[in-house]
Amino acid sequence: MALAEVGGTGAGNGIAFLVSAGIVYEIIAANCSSPQTTELNAKQRSETLMKWVHLGLAQSAVFVGAAAIFDPKHRAAILAGGLLAAVSMYGLYSHAKDSGLASTKPGTESY
Repeated sequence: MALAEVGGTGAGNGIAFLVSAGIVYEIIAANCSSPQTTELNAKQRSETLMKWVHLGLAQSAVFVGAAAIFDPKHRAAILAGGLLAAVSMYGLYSHAKDSGLASTKPGTESY
């Protein structure tokens, strides 16, 4: 299904989509290091880093869900933006963790 079909092509839907996607990125960024740091230090901190990704996704779901309730006219766009951003960010952090754990290079932290 094309994204434009989710909630129509009105300007309000585009704004709602971007705001919903942006809040997911912002909340996860506020809770986590970058995927690059996750990859570099996965051997020492992957469990902790992924815990914060999961908590960020839970927080994001609350905010996106609230926005969808508050703005029923743009509900589909809000949910689509939030879902796409959540899947994208989870994929980035999962890939970073897996790549870091598979790497033979040392991390950037010393203990």
